[in-house]
Amino acid sequence: MRILVVDDDSITRKLLGMYLKSKGYEVEYAENGLEALEKLGQVEINIVLTDLNMPYMDGIEFTRNMKTEPNYSHIPVLMVTTEADSDEKERAIQAGADAYLVKPVTAEQINETVRRLLKEIFQKGGDFNV
Repeated sequence: MRILVVDDDSITRKLLGMYLKSKGYEVEYAENGLEALEKLGQVEINIVLTDLNMPYMDGIEFTRNMKTEPNYSHIPVLMVTTEADSDEKERAIQAGADAYLVKPVTAEQINETVRRLLKEIFQKGGDFNV
């Protein structure tokens, strides 16, 4: 199971990566939405965790682009952001985010949300293409 962590803050990327690796996931990293789209074309990804506010291409634009691409539209997106505003959350969901967590987050919050997203894929009969 491979998860792509997209965040412009290197400390946040490392922290989220540590959380995920401790649960047995493989982790790939990208600093912004543009780099994340490139990574999706290079490596098989099962779930994406993305920040909202990033340079070059923010999380909303990245999610919208990803979800309109047939090869990637099935991949769940978890938005992990400092934006607690309900309007921002609604924008993320409208763009295609499958879940939304507000920083700071705990390892348990991340794990529970990732497990829920994986369970939803299984219930829909999805394939992880690992």
